[in-house]
Amino acid sequence: MPPAPLAINSGDRETGGVQLPRVITWALGAVLLLSACTTEPTAPPAPPPPGTPALQVQTVAAGLEHPWDVGFLPDGSMLVTERAGRLQLVRDGVTTAVRADLSDVHARGEAGLMGLLVHPDFAGSRQFSTCQAHAQDGRAVDVRVSTWQLSADGASATRVGDPLLSGIPLNPSGRHSGCRLALGPAGELLVATGDTARAGVAQDLGSLGGKTLRADLATGAALPGAPLPEHPYVWTYGHRNLQGVAVRPGSGQVYTAEHGPDVDDEVNLLRAGANYGWDPSQGGTETSYDESVPMTDTARFPDAVAALWSSGDPTEAVSGATFLTGAQWGPLEGGLVVAALKGQQALVLRLDPAGQVSDVVQLPELDGTHGRLRAVQQGPDGALYVTTDNGSGDELLRVTPTGG
Repeated sequence: MPPAPLAINSGDRETGGVQLPRVITWALGAVLLLSACTTEPTAPPAPPPPGTPALQVQTVAAGLEHPWDVGFLPDGSMLVTERAGRLQLVRDGVTTAVRADLSDVHARGEAGLMGLLVHPDFAGSRQFSTCQAHAQDGRAVDVRVSTWQLSADGASATRVGDPLLSGIPLNPSGRHSGCRLALGPAGELLVATGDTARAGVAQDLGSLGGKTLRADLATGAALPGAPLPEHPYVWTYGHRNLQGVAVRPGSGQVYTAEHGPDVDDEVNLLRAGANYGWDPSQGGTETSYDESVPMTDTARFPDAVAALWSSGDPTEAVSGATFLTGAQWGPLEGGLVVAALKGQQALVLRLDPAGQVSDVVQLPELDGTHGRLRAVQQGPDGALYVTTDNGSGDELLRVTPTGG
């Protein structure tokens, strides 16, 4: 059984991993890929179609450190999470640290302060939720979702009803921590989680790792009508490391972006109760995390749902996801934008009415121009907001079609 790769899979590229010499890295990758099941890309990236407007990219905020997610407030300002355990408010071009007790954030490797969701009733409640790796007495405990209330002046935030959801497994190293939040089609909380790089987690329905979860946004309680009644929070399972989740406007369809190992990043269209086929256990032991298995193993799980889109080889390390709405986007309107860390670009998956990928478009203005991209969110002004994730000196970008 081949050993699990350490520095050359897309998950470890998330934070740079251990930098091996180029020749050694190439040799290890070749050995692993010989035993891997590589899927050809569902639709290879292509230049924008005729009629696509040129894009203008502006820096809204600079000097950030690993900004993980962005949320929009009714007054036009934005909240940004930084993985190290900081919360920033961006207002009128000025970035200000929000005072909040984030001393329990376990910031290591891929883990820390991650996903962010501004509540739909924020104008009245001033509430938002974050996803974080949680530590207690210096010990990594779990990944959890907390709800906060922002002060009237935006200078501070206080936790309310904490935690909203807890018990999502956490690897102390930080590997495969997820964790992205979104508002579901019925107003529910959607949580996309990672498998913690432990062999049995993704297929273990008793674990909240390697899953998409559904919960009541106000109380954190499990929702009625769960597809797997004995596991009421689990919406889908068999995922490796979910990094993005987005709801297609007007359809109720939920899409996720997921890191593969050395091959086959995936974009998936979720189906309630379905298995997405990741199982590195090869017998279910904690020490046999075998990354040579397929991302969607239909040989082991005949009912596993095939990826809507796969990167094939090489991976892109796909991260945030959002939909483009508005005629200003021309042929890209209705497309699913997916950020790429390793690939240092943004891809637009254009979908047919049934939700299948018709083609994949590269955005030249974001192709290697700003380094690693982490979050993508369309703002209420119709612009696309993107965070870079290169370390110190990161930026929040505003992307608009020319004339839009």
